[in-house]
Amino acid sequence: MTPVKCYPPRPKKVYFFGTCLIDLFYPDAGLDGIRLLEREGIEVLFPQDQTCCGQPAYTSGYQEEARAVAAAQLDLFPESWPIIVPSGSCGGMMRTHYPKLFAGTPLEKKASEISGRIYELTEFLVHVCHLRLEDRGQPEKVAMHTSCSARREMGLAETGPALLAQLGQVELVEQERAAECCGFGGTFAVRHPEISAAMVEDKTLAIEAASAERFVTSDCGCLMNIGGRFAHQKKALTGEHIASYLWRRTS
Repeated sequence: MTPVKCYPPRPKKVYFFGTCLIDLFYPDAGLDGIRLLEREGIEVLFPQDQTCCGQPAYTSGYQEEARAVAAAQLDLFPESWPIIVPSGSCGGMMRTHYPKLFAGTPLEKKASEISGRIYELTEFLVHVCHLRLEDRGQPEKVAMHTSCSARREMGLAETGPALLAQLGQVELVEQERAAECCGFGGTFAVRHPEISAAMVEDKTLAIEAASAERFVTSDCGCLMNIGGRFAHQKKALTGEHIASYLWRRTS
């Protein structure tokens, strides 16, 4: 597995940026991500004033609004510790787009410094913590969905599967066209609901055809979209954020 950046030694402390969807809909995923880090002997700090990374406004073309939202996050991480984000979407925004969003502004230097400390959770667990897992769960067939942002912006198609592969009782099944988008795409699902619905329908059919008993993803937007489609289909197949899945099977 080829790292996408130069990774540091394991730190004593990290910041945790929880994301809007975890805060509002999947708080257990955030807590489980923190538990995984703390179990590795890392102190986790959660800045209470954190809000949105600014990605919804940014990808909708509202640059000024995105800057205003993103600027409010820049002072939350004053020490030089890594910033862990349990989402490739928010992680991709903060690492890849913050330097461009603030280019030519007084906050350019600070935004670039922050972007260099951003790590997606599975990336950090694999490349910095060198996490080793002991599976305590029952046999299960699982499909992994890696979000477009994690796969394409952050280059992290392999970190989630690498963690799942350590679980001795888990069979990681490969669905057809695994690299395709689930149709969520942030505001894309709102602006183009019919196209989004067709895309997630394809995704659920592919996961089901792979004989998966559960799907796992590292992004809550994908979790909400795919899981919601399965629920609409009245299917028993459910999903879980990878942080919760790893914690549940190894604790």
